[in-house]
Amino acid sequence: MSDNTLILNGQTVADYMREETGAKVKELKERGIQPCLATILVGDDPSSATYVRMKGNACARIGVESIKVVLPAETTTEELIQEINKLNQDPSVHGILLQHPVPHHIDERACFDTISIEKDVDGVTTLGYALNAFGESDYPSCTPQAIIRILDFYNIPMEGKHAVVIGRSPILGKPVSAMLLNRNATVTTCHSRTVNIEAIVKQADIVVAAVGKPNFVQGDWIKPGAVIVDAGYNKGNIGDVDYDACLPHSSAITPVPGGVGPVTIATLIEHTVKSAYKSLLKQEQ
Repeated sequence: MSDNTLILNGQTVADYMREETGAKVKELKERGIQPCLATILVGDDPSSATYVRMKGNACARIGVESIKVVLPAETTTEELIQEINKLNQDPSVHGILLQHPVPHHIDERACFDTISIEKDVDGVTTLGYALNAFGESDYPSCTPQAIIRILDFYNIPMEGKHAVVIGRSPILGKPVSAMLLNRNATVTTCHSRTVNIEAIVKQADIVVAAVGKPNFVQGDWIKPGAVIVDAGYNKGNIGDVDYDACLPHSSAITPVPGGVGPVTIATLIEHTVKSAYKSLLKQEQ
């Protein structure tokens, strides 16, 4: 298969999205609205700091303002909720991103759910999750949305296909399972306690790896011609899929880096701009 395997290049998709979003940013600025994303970083985790910086740089490239709120590691749940509420009440802020994971002593779910649904551009609230499951969300979780966007961009059919999702996190595995189901795929969600996971993955037409373990998915797990989307990102730029081993068996595969990651960031910015546009429409009513 490898000679004909389609490489699902996320950068190509992100560039296309950036062009579309950039035109909307220009229009909003002409109408007096500066789209703005606020990012909150608690503590000094180097990976989280890198992600926040990447998102800030991506905003700057397209003309979206980025506010960084950096809080010490000893910040309490109550203090973090206060900061989120300040941003909720600031009409110049259109999107709020709480970089996760937060320090262990903080109630992450309570903090996520403090984010106003109108500003939940990362799709992390309980309400946002429910709306996404019903196919009604304005801002689905960004990585799941990026996965669907990549499949659509490359005209990969989902309807009637057996999709196996490896991972069940509330902002990746679970929402992407729901989104695939809403696209008429037959979905199996696997996780760390799934028995005989290799046999289940072997049945998949589409494999979504989101388990957070480097090179977890092996080449001999892959049904010939399957489509592989690797949403994992581990130290050393390694995904959750053993890329070299799986490539010969697949008909299409995302690389790491350069697959899902760039589209996730482009989706976050797209959602922020969409939120800014909605605030403009409210002003004009």
